[in-house]
Amino acid sequence: MAVPFRKVSKTRRDMRRTHYKITANGLVECTNCGAKIRPHRACPKCGFYKGADTSKQVEETKVTEEKKAPKKAKTSKKTEE
Repeated sequence: MAVPFRKVSKTRRDMRRTHYKITANGLVECTNCGAKIRPHRACPKCGFYKGADTSKQVEETKVTEEKKAPKKAKTSKKTEE
């Protein structure tokens, strides 16, 4: 089995690993509502997509009543009696 003749130094090891890095995702602003979205995708908030020719609404977005109304506190059976 092949074994290295000498130990690889920390500097040489780290220089080899300089290309293994994570890059941040690029975000752009939605032209309709101004939310931060990934490029070339429909906006999840308003459903608009800015294509090459025109902007258009791709999907309907739903606003649920649960988000608007406050949640009710749970009551136990003992307090009702």
